[in-house]
Amino acid sequence: MSLLVKRFLKDESGATAIEYGLIAALISVALIAGAGALGNQLGTTFNTLQTKLSTASAP
Repeated sequence: MSLLVKRFLKDESGATAIEYGLIAALISVALIAGAGALGNQLGTTFNTLQTKLSTASAP
């Protein structure tokens, strides 16, 4: 039984999998935040262009 416990405590493959999972989660959060900021900036740019085009074409 103690051999099984010692082997379990030495095994680090589970810790490695958890670390990779955390890294993937952090990258996902960064991508989502970046895409949200880019989307907001694009929306603002298109709204500005729409305003400038409608005022330029008004008689």
